[in-house]
Amino acid sequence: MSDQIITAATVNLDVDAGDDPSAVINHLAENLGEAGRTSEPADLARAALAREAKSATGLPGGIAIPHARAASVSQASLAMARLSRKVDFGAPDGPADIVFLIAAPEGGASEHMKLLSSLARALVRPDFVASLRAARTDDEIVDLVDGAINAPAAGSSTEKATTQKVPTDTVATQKSAPADSSTPDAPRGDKPMSIVAITACPTGIAHTYMAADALKYAAERAGVDFHVEPQGSSGTTPFTTDVIAGADAVIFATDVGVKGKSRFHGKPVIESGVKRAINEPDAMIAEALAAAKNPHAAVVRAGDGDGAGAGATEKGGLSLGKQVQQALMTGVSYMIPFVAAGGLLIALGFLLAGYQIANKNIDKTMSDGAYIALHNTLWNLPAGGLGTYLGAVSFAIGSLAMGMLVPALAGYISFAIADRPGIAPGFVAGLVSVAVGASFIGGLIGGLAAGVVCLAISRLPLPQWARGLMPVVIIPLFGSLVVGAVMFMFLGRPLAWLTTEMNNGLSSMTGGSAIILGIVLGLMMCFDLGGPVNKAAYLFATTGLAIGGSAQLEIMAAVMCAGMVPPLAMALASTVLRPQLFTEPERENGKAAWLLGASFISEGAIPFAATDPLRVIPSMMAGGALSGALIMALGVELRAPHGGVFVFFAMNAWWWFLVALAAGTVLSALCVIAAKQWGRNRVRSAAATTPA
Repeated sequence: MSDQIITAATVNLDVDAGDDPSAVINHLAENLGEAGRTSEPADLARAALAREAKSATGLPGGIAIPHARAASVSQASLAMARLSRKVDFGAPDGPADIVFLIAAPEGGASEHMKLLSSLARALVRPDFVASLRAARTDDEIVDLVDGAINAPAAGSSTEKATTQKVPTDTVATQKSAPADSSTPDAPRGDKPMSIVAITACPTGIAHTYMAADALKYAAERAGVDFHVEPQGSSGTTPFTTDVIAGADAVIFATDVGVKGKSRFHGKPVIESGVKRAINEPDAMIAEALAAAKNPHAAVVRAGDGDGAGAGATEKGGLSLGKQVQQALMTGVSYMIPFVAAGGLLIALGFLLAGYQIANKNIDKTMSDGAYIALHNTLWNLPAGGLGTYLGAVSFAIGSLAMGMLVPALAGYISFAIADRPGIAPGFVAGLVSVAVGASFIGGLIGGLAAGVVCLAISRLPLPQWARGLMPVVIIPLFGSLVVGAVMFMFLGRPLAWLTTEMNNGLSSMTGGSAIILGIVLGLMMCFDLGGPVNKAAYLFATTGLAIGGSAQLEIMAAVMCAGMVPPLAMALASTVLRPQLFTEPERENGKAAWLLGASFISEGAIPFAATDPLRVIPSMMAGGALSGALIMALGVELRAPHGGVFVFFAMNAWWWFLVALAAGTVLSALCVIAAKQWGRNRVRSAAATTPA
């Protein structure tokens, strides 16, 4: 077998391969099968079509690059078709007549990934595309592609941070940006402005590098210094600190999380999906230059974690809904350590001293556990002895930690909106919420209000001498005053009433209504596997632990049981029932998913859901709904917020918990197997009927 990525046998000139992307992909997959590059063309076609369903692979200029990884691919390979009848692959400017199917082996070597990314970069160049259209023979195509993938990419020959510096006196000879892009004058005296960019797509094979080079060429035309860090499949070389320090603005063109986003704290930022950088690179460079000169432009905040460009608006900024979601998720992420530590310490207290330590002391001012922890010592043990004393101390510590849930939630929601000056007003909003009985609903609303108020105060025009007092005095003082007063005087009591009515409603749920609640919570826990919907259900359950009551404890059990289903179901399907339906990396992930699922880590199913969401996620939701319904029907109660099978001691009927967990796991595993088998048969049928 040839070591070349493309050969004359995998080139198809001026062919009619069908009238839709499915037909073309099946044709090229069969072509690679005949050339000995894949043992199962249908599986390769299925993987490429699944990738196509996530995001169209059509590019401006009549090009399409469907691509996929598959275990059946023996080496990184290309099949190319120059179509006599154009096919629509979703490009913004119309159908494509040049199609490359990029086939990569599972866990392919980095050198192969570099070659494939080089081709993707070459397709950004109009001269290369014109040569492909003018070629008369298969061998000419092979020579053109070999030359493109073996030549250094403009600016860099490897997938690392690439620097492009353009002398300003040569800019006049470059193609100018579109007239409607309103590109600002780039140079500042003798020094051009500097932009850094991150590009990343889900597979990291093609779009990551095409976006990087499209932006680089646009930067050449604009006459600016440009540095790009493609976060692709063959590894990433991060920017040096001096490159980041010298940047005037940053571009995030990503469909997945940005690695090391907080490195760019304070830099003006433009965000979008990766395809916009390919389709509108000049406009994005222009927007970055404008943001660099705008004192009110959006900036990267110190609290930003790894983010994704998928929620960006078409013109670069994050949508309001995405900003609110990020703020809420930031609050939840900082709150969860309090939940885990506090809840498990409370559960440990129950294990050592019994559930009675949660009862109110005789003076009704505190729990028995807190009273024992305050009034007894190792030298003055309570009636139950050392175990009771240690359990009471553990319970008291856990209760104090759980008491910080709402303030931490509100404080870090505010932090996500207004950065560090918003923390204190956010905590104040959370404390007021607890004081008036508004609980976590008040924390959510109060945290958002605190962040907005602090952000508004930070933008007030003040004298220069007062600017230094803003983050440490002015914003915390007036932010706390305003949001605290609003919570006490206007929002607190209505939210407390809402919380009380909701808790009363939950406590009254029995029979069918409780089962419906279990189904809804199970669906939420399995919908996005650790995402906003999953976290909303988890937050609802954990904050109920602080309230107590049978209904709240059943909700906690339902949420944990449903959250354990996805990783356990994928482990069962991929390692026991039908491993042949899964790739080798998925089978390896399945082995790890046994422990992750047993520990209540829903994210263990993400590797499966990311590659096949339309089959995996609905299957997981079916099992989660069944588990949640069974927990509520059987009356299982749980007093710990985390731990999975390792906190059976905190359940009133762990055997029924196992029954519900097993039922949901088996149902989800059978559903995903059926869905994958049906999809596989459909692709094979389509491949068999596609003309060669």
